[in-house]
Amino acid sequence: MLIINYFIKFIILLLTQKIQIMKKNIFLYILLLSLISTSIFAQRKRQPAKNTANNSSSRNVSISALKLRNVGPAFLSGRIADIAVHPENKNLWYVAVGSGGVWKTENSGTTWNPIFDNESTYSIGCVTIDPNNHSTIWVGSGENVGGRHVAYGDGVYKSENGGKDWKNMGLKLSEHISKIIVHPHNSDIVWVAAQGPLWSKGGERGLFKTIDGGKNWKKVLGVNEWTGATDLLIDPRNPNVLYAATWQRHRTVAALMGGGPGTGIHKSLDGGETWKELINGLPKNGKDLNDDGILDEEENYGHSIGMGKIGIAISPQKPDVLYAAIELERTKGAVYRSEDKGESWKKMSNTVSGATGPHYYQELYASPHKFDRLYLMNVRILTSEDGGKTFVQLKERDKHSDNHSINFRDDDPNYLLVGTDAGIYESFDLAETWKYIKNLPLTQFYKVAVNNKKPFYHIFGGTQDNGSAGGPSRTDERQGIANKHWYKILGADGHQTATDPEYNDIVYGEFQQGVLHRVDLKTGEQVLIQPHPKEGEPFERYNWDTPILVSPHSASTIFVGSQRVWKSENRGDSWETISSDLTRNEERIELPIMGRTQSWDNAWDIKAMSTYNTITSLSESPIKKGVIWAGTDDGIIQVTQNGGESWKKIPVSKLGLPNRTFVNDIKADLYDENTVYVALDNHKEGDFNPYLFKSSDMGETWTSISSNIPKRTLVWRIVQDHVDKSLLFAATEFGIYTSLTGGRNWQKIPGSPTISFRDIVIQKRENDLVGASFGRGFYVLDDYSPLREISPLKESGREKQRKEGSLFSIKDALWYIPKSIIGNTGGDYYFAPNPEFGAIFTYHLSKRYTTLKQERKKKEKELNKNNQNIPFPGWDALEDERREEKVKIWFYIKDKDGNVVRKITGSNKKGMNRVAWDLRHANPRPVRPSSRSSAQGGRRGWNSSGPLVTPGSYSVDLYKEDDGVISKLDGPVNFNVVPLRESTLKGTSYEDYNAFAQKVKELNEKSTIVSDVLRESMNIVNAMSISLSRSYAKSGELNKKIYDLKTYLYDLDEELNGNKSKSEIGEKNKPTVSYHMRVAMRGLSTTYGPTGLHKEQLSIAESMLSKMYEKVKEIDQVKIPEIKSELKKVGAPHILGEGIN
Repeated sequence: MLIINYFIKFIILLLTQKIQIMKKNIFLYILLLSLISTSIFAQRKRQPAKNTANNSSSRNVSISALKLRNVGPAFLSGRIADIAVHPENKNLWYVAVGSGGVWKTENSGTTWNPIFDNESTYSIGCVTIDPNNHSTIWVGSGENVGGRHVAYGDGVYKSENGGKDWKNMGLKLSEHISKIIVHPHNSDIVWVAAQGPLWSKGGERGLFKTIDGGKNWKKVLGVNEWTGATDLLIDPRNPNVLYAATWQRHRTVAALMGGGPGTGIHKSLDGGETWKELINGLPKNGKDLNDDGILDEEENYGHSIGMGKIGIAISPQKPDVLYAAIELERTKGAVYRSEDKGESWKKMSNTVSGATGPHYYQELYASPHKFDRLYLMNVRILTSEDGGKTFVQLKERDKHSDNHSINFRDDDPNYLLVGTDAGIYESFDLAETWKYIKNLPLTQFYKVAVNNKKPFYHIFGGTQDNGSAGGPSRTDERQGIANKHWYKILGADGHQTATDPEYNDIVYGEFQQGVLHRVDLKTGEQVLIQPHPKEGEPFERYNWDTPILVSPHSASTIFVGSQRVWKSENRGDSWETISSDLTRNEERIELPIMGRTQSWDNAWDIKAMSTYNTITSLSESPIKKGVIWAGTDDGIIQVTQNGGESWKKIPVSKLGLPNRTFVNDIKADLYDENTVYVALDNHKEGDFNPYLFKSSDMGETWTSISSNIPKRTLVWRIVQDHVDKSLLFAATEFGIYTSLTGGRNWQKIPGSPTISFRDIVIQKRENDLVGASFGRGFYVLDDYSPLREISPLKESGREKQRKEGSLFSIKDALWYIPKSIIGNTGGDYYFAPNPEFGAIFTYHLSKRYTTLKQERKKKEKELNKNNQNIPFPGWDALEDERREEKVKIWFYIKDKDGNVVRKITGSNKKGMNRVAWDLRHANPRPVRPSSRSSAQGGRRGWNSSGPLVTPGSYSVDLYKEDDGVISKLDGPVNFNVVPLRESTLKGTSYEDYNAFAQKVKELNEKSTIVSDVLRESMNIVNAMSISLSRSYAKSGELNKKIYDLKTYLYDLDEELNGNKSKSEIGEKNKPTVSYHMRVAMRGLSTTYGPTGLHKEQLSIAESMLSKMYEKVKEIDQVKIPEIKSELKKVGAPHILGEGIN
């Protein structure tokens, strides 16, 4: 590219100076052009190939009906970055989740609402409520810690209606924002402390100020290209007095430089316009004489102490008093105190946040209830009662570690609200005991695996700081999946898990950096099986998230990667290496950081890192045993075709990528031994673009298949469908994508919030795609098989898209009665949804069915856009609109004999749709004309569905109804209804069940008719009394007849429904027809079916009803008509409802 640039400049020079090209120079220019052509060709070879897919295979198809379903769990929750409590309503909280958006509760955590799901980022650093207008909420995106796994944000957000709507207010290049303060008297003035990019220099870092509510920003404090602002305070007495802590840091794949000369504490007396650094009594930071952001040896002369992350606090009781928790060299630290507004400082103790490192904590809080009481966020909260002289660990029994935020209540000195890596805890007795918020599904899963457990497979995954867990993909319980269904399998930080295809109770899991275990779910035992070096060998370098692979050729063979590939043929009981070191095997401290290699004396923090030069991904070809692929964190792909005897090294630069691009995932093709897919990631060099490649020749050449995946969207994993080789799925930083065209075109799968998916896996038996999100738990795409049938690469798929209506294949429907066994819950009880019960019909409509009104509105909208007159449509046209019925989509479900057992309706929306049949017959009850009926029936009341159908073979046809005309669109498609499980005791036969159901239907209809005739007869009798009173009849004979009939009706109603006076006070009635019918109908409420008891009760009801039926029939057809005739003779007024006589 350098030659090209020079050539362009030279041409410009020729044109501007009008230099004549002489013949003797022609050879020189030809040579130059030749060199340029060669350079361009070489550049093109190094760049990933661009896709040139044709329109038929690159356009999106409708997949709107296929939505991801969140299955939890919530019992582990996830990392909390900040909590803002409403100043006047202590029950209203806004929670900034480090990797899960923003959540709101209006009842102190009883229920929650995610309010940030549709924004362009999910990583949150802070949240602030405007003190002047409590409906205005500010959010800083990008986590405010320096961890190895943090995500990145895209600026500052503002809501003016309590989180209902959000607007990005800028600072999009900040990536990590740690604090926002709104002026206490002027909402237009806001200060933002931006840490800036973690993985690269520059960006928008430092302290920013707006005076117009976020429309414009001014950088008011900035030190160098590696330094941002990490904390900010405002003097409660004077909003012009501000204190800010700056932090210089840079993280790479290999190391963290956690401090530098840009780190410090600063003060402003004019609302942030100007600043001075506070240095008196603080550690001496070296001076960056050449302003390069690096402390060189000559600048560090005199043994100055480099400062790292700083947390600052101001005393609420005496605001002249300030506190600072300062990280020093080698993650040591100290707490300092100032009594003169920061002009001078005194070291109080050598206290610092520990564990994973100060970069992960260091938030410092001063108690509003007691002077000099401090809380320092740490793996375990450290608290001081003497201004930092001494610290003790806060009592945290029955509470998770890794604390990041704390809130207090002005009216309760014993109240603490703490945000941790495992969610939110409350204490009402100053940390003596803790209450856990167990209904926030915020778990950060690194990886996911599934087993083949029946009837519902289980999902497993390792989490950030919350161990490894497993649980069901669904349950047979009505409420769904609860916390009780999930279980821990390992502690610490969990990472990759794997399952045994032969034994559903054997699971592999690991702690960070490859501490591998084999877990027996039956016994709960965790057997350590991590491979270790032999005598004299160097230590094994295991990645933070070590890959585990179960061979597709043998369930007992597993592979694990360190810097070498290890193989076990007995499920981890013993190991052998099948490779040498496949990485660069470097001294990481010699690698560049902050722009160049650094002095040993600078602020290195290797403890905060994953081990470097490690294997990150493994895959074995299911087509050919011994073809194994490995990818590393330092930019190398390796492959062996002989089980590890020899390996071929493929640097990622061969793919046209930077030479240390991280290999996130490798997947051997399921159909061709020579084909492989690779997902790569360079975000730890500040490059957030998607990299996804395919090779069809054992890695000799590569083609980019990232296609239209948006920029700034990392790709973490890729999987290939086991039936359709062109159907791919990719887990990305902002959702799951699918390609129906082998990577030529991608589209996002709906159903999830904006969230990162770090892993995906296919459960082949169910055709489910399961995703591990990094902040919102697991998600399941239930039965994605319709994607195979609508592929634009197949003529059959294109035909499905062209047809007006198309049905897809239907998986077996599970036959059971959803149960409820949870007991008492309350609003804070967490449930994740099951998939819809019954048979799921997926269908595609190619047309958009619009109504006359919709068409008119569309035309009027266009006229409005052009400010044109809108014509009156006319009365007839408006009346046509009022009378028009929407096009209906019908599903006719038939049994194996072709009998229609149910008709249900579905959406008429264009594209892909889904509808569920609840495996029940239509509601058999007679229809009352005055009632509004539902085509599908409801769950309660007179319009509920009928009894369950029995297992067997069924089919469904797709129809359209337009203006009363029914036309068939597709079908039949066959499917099966199968029992979920066998009951302990064998119930009635399906034939007996169906016969009983038919008899119940007939008696129900008869009972309803009797009840209806009795009710209407009573109404008519009452009307006849009124009519008679308005007649000219002299005799009282008719009055007696009407009275006797009314009394008779009362007797019959009591026989049918019982004595109303007894019922009024709860006294028991003699068993009635209704009583016996209710008992009999319980025989249809289980899959066991009716017992002898139910049949006996039905027989009694039938006998009683038959006698009553004849009595009611006589009233309806004889007695009432006789009295009506006599009323007519005496000139009584007409009784409405009799029709035209």
